[in-house]
Amino acid sequence: MHDESGDPLMVSIQIFGQTLRAAVDESELDVAVSGTTTVKQLIETNSAQLGGLRPFVQNREALITINKKIASEDSSVRDGDIVKISYQSRASYDGNRDIPT
Repeated sequence: MHDESGDPLMVSIQIFGQTLRAAVDESELDVAVSGTTTVKQLIETNSAQLGGLRPFVQNREALITINKKIASEDSSVRDGDIVKISYQSRASYDGNRDIPT
């Protein structure tokens, strides 16, 4: 889709943490969107670029924010949004137990 000026609708994705960056070989990229979508759909639609993030999102090992607000994989994303995805380990501070979800 394009906006009224003919420019494509874009979402900026920023990837934080070496684990996630290694999974997608990117730290920042812009992806086209066709109207409103969800973070999950954005990853699935752009699986060639973002598919490496899927297991981290599914296992709740990724913290997602949209425009500086905490979000989830089901949160809406639209043109002009900035989505930040950060790695968060589920290991507790003592390294022995998982953090409850």
